Amino acid sequence: MLWNEYHLSFTYFSVGVTGRVMKRVSKCVGGTWIVLAKCSVAIAGDLPVNLPVKAPLPFVSKAAEVTGYDWNGWYVGAHAGVIRGSSNWSATPPGAGGPSLNGSFGLPFNFDFMGGTGSYFAGLQGGYNHVFPSRVMVGFEVDVTFPNSDVQVPFSVRGSQRVTSPLIGEVTYGEAVIHYGSARARLGYAFEHFLLYGTGGLAWTYNQATRDQVTGFPVGGFATPGTVDTRLLWRLGWAAGAGIEIPLTGNWTAKAEYLSTGFGRKGVTFPAAAEMFASDLAMQSVRLGVNYRIGGDNAHISDFMAKGPSALETDRVAFHAQATYVNQYAPPFRAPYSGQNSLAPNIGRETADVTLYAGVRLWKGAEAWVNPEIDQGFGLSKSVGAAGFPSGEAYKVGANYPYTRLHRAFLRQTIDLGGEVQKVDAGLNQFSGSQTSDRLVFTVGKFSVGDIFDTNKYAHDPRVDFMNWTIIDTGTFDYAADAWAYTVGAAGEWYQGPWTLRAGLFDLSIAPNATHLDSQFGQFQWVGEIERRYAIWDQPGKIAISGFLTRGRMGSFQDAIQLAAVNGGPADIAAVRRYQSRGGISMNLEQQLIPNVGLFVRAGVADGSKEPYEFTDVDRTVAAGLSISGKQWGRDNDTFGIAGVVNGISGVHQAFLNAGGLGILVGDGKLPNPGSEKIFETYYSFPVFSTKVTLDYQLIANPAYNRDRGPVSVLSFRVHSQY
Repeated sequence: MLWNEYHLSFTYFSVGVTGRVMKRVSKCVGGTWIVLAKCSVAIAGDLPVNLPVKAPLPFVSKAAEVTGYDWNGWYVGAHAGVIRGSSNWSATPPGAGGPSLNGSFGLPFNFDFMGGTGSYFAGLQGGYNHVFPSRVMVGFEVDVTFPNSDVQVPFSVRGSQRVTSPLIGEVTYGEAVIHYGSARARLGYAFEHFLLYGTGGLAWTYNQATRDQVTGFPVGGFATPGTVDTRLLWRLGWAAGAGIEIPLTGNWTAKAEYLSTGFGRKGVTFPAAAEMFASDLAMQSVRLGVNYRIGGDNAHISDFMAKGPSALETDRVAFHAQATYVNQYAPPFRAPYSGQNSLAPNIGRETADVTLYAGVRLWKGAEAWVNPEIDQGFGLSKSVGAAGFPSGEAYKVGANYPYTRLHRAFLRQTIDLGGEVQKVDAGLNQFSGSQTSDRLVFTVGKFSVGDIFDTNKYAHDPRVDFMNWTIIDTGTFDYAADAWAYTVGAAGEWYQGPWTLRAGLFDLSIAPNATHLDSQFGQFQWVGEIERRYAIWDQPGKIAISGFLTRGRMGSFQDAIQLAAVNGGPADIAAVRRYQSRGGISMNLEQQLIPNVGLFVRAGVADGSKEPYEFTDVDRTVAAGLSISGKQWGRDNDTFGIAGVVNGISGVHQAFLNAGGLGILVGDGKLPNPGSEKIFETYYSFPVFSTKVTLDYQLIANPAYNRDRGPVSVLSFRVHSQY
């Protein structure tokens, strides 16, 4: 997604489920996205600068104080957890004339915090309960679950076994879970302050079976070493388990559940090996979740769809969620030639994501937040072709199937230093409460550098305002991040009167623009920022100056050009990488002109002799725009935005691209007629029931600094909701 996306602790998930590129959806599975797409709209950054410091009180569920909590009615919710499993398999070579091969493998539990991979999942559920006067509860529930995955390990809930036989050579058989779900009955007893239940019913799973020919040749087949056969298959089976559910507050409840699923044998044919493969599958999961009962203020489903759920926040825990769908289309444009990183004409793509935000107050001023996210889909041309890429909701990686990834898991501590007491409203990754104007804020864990640095209330969130990468962020701010825009590190903020000083140290990915972070923290980045808040003719504003220094293995453009001249072929930046530094500085201004009209300006420069490490291919940039509230014409919840940006690169950077070099997002194979990349964007956002719909248009002149291509028009449609 976006890079700068705004955007469980499993210990606390029983009282609050966790809550850019990827991203996203070519099409949604089973209506999964619709549930959260009806949540009420709020416009806020995922990780706000403001931090509540309301003293935590002993956790007491308000609903639990009411004798005989009413469990009756429809409900919807979300869950997350961990999973493991096993499979028994057999392989029969039809032309071999010998016996079948047999084996088994597990789907083991694993977790890699730096890599972001593991045997964890997130999903959505909905159902209905009826409680009899005897307090016996009967009901049903339908759920859909998406395991974690990434581009190196497409599906992390997977297992494999390598075997050697004269009939087939050396082969690795494997199976992976893409997504799964169930439709189950629930039978339980409603005690005064909790619900205890058993559950069972039908289950389904969508899997990928894999055969990898390592060495040798199969008898009767034509698979050669390195041949990988994959087959997709649906399975039907059973699910059974038990759980406990407790009231939290209002219509919200939390649950902990164990679920076991089993699926009978099912076979596929691997054509290259002329081989039949069959396997069964068993899985066990522990899940923690929250449910929202449709009742009270939302007495009917139609009311719920129009209003969305009420907020979930107690003295100790909070849960929020968001869902975003983006569809983009680039009509035909002039493209006399194309390269590996060129934007393709006449192409459309979609992305979608659902994010869960679960938080818990730990002690005075301390909060822990976890944000698992379900992503699916691709950016235009797989998120390449323009330095100012048109969708901040598209990550640098994409997927055909929804998957879960843990984008944020961090601890934040605020220390009040005095001054005016300020009210803090509840929001994404934010408890309600109060804070003093002078304070210290420390954040440590996994999050996005853009959550804290280079923020701007008029242009920073691709889910609610502008969408172009170099409008929502300063294009030269090459902040540390994996391919999903998140990293591990720490940041400190000192608020004193109208000033704020920020500093942070963050981990880089293992190589420029890679999917995994450097597990040794041997490549890192320093970031600093100074901010000044002020008022001009009673109109508030602020200006911030940010700088970064990256230390890592990166290439110099001149070295790559010289090597290509000696060896022939295109310039290869990876061949000349060595440990060195790259820095940059930027300015970020936001200014209210009159009530409901705001101006933003961004500008930056970075070292143009070396390759950008993480964000995008920009050495200098200037951007400006306006955000106008619909209150100006009587539509309070509408927003109109208009902005423009000019991006540029150094002369040696241009020469590198002309020599066939590839950048993070750009590289048409040659660049005989370079020019500045100029982008215009405008959008109009308006509410539809509990969602916000946005119509967006972008015009990109000289995409990827190439005057031979374009201009490119990009039409966008966005639907977003959050509560």
